[in-house]
Amino acid sequence: MTMVPGRSESSPGPYRPHTPPGQTGPTQRLTGLGQAPVRRTRDQRTRRTVDLSLATHRALDVWQQKAADQLGVARVTGQEVFTALIEQLLTDPKLSAQITRAIQARR
Repeated sequence: MTMVPGRSESSPGPYRPHTPPGQTGPTQRLTGLGQAPVRRTRDQRTRRTVDLSLATHRALDVWQQKAADQLGVARVTGQEVFTALIEQLLTDPKLSAQITRAIQARR
């Protein structure tokens, strides 16, 4: 391995040595070979993302601030909003039917 000259100590992040082309980096230990893959438990979270128009994003920001004011907290996160909405969607048959109709109307 060779060192990268001219790296300033004030640069952010840890120092990473330069690996010349054609050479491999540091050796990493392989563990778990031949074992069954780890299964997720119900407590683990899976991320979902959503694309919003700029206007919808801004309107949601305004709604979140109003909700935070109502609740007497500094902020209500988008994560909290989406989690509550999805939990309601999955437990409320009327809301589920309403959302299904709204999706159908948009197609």
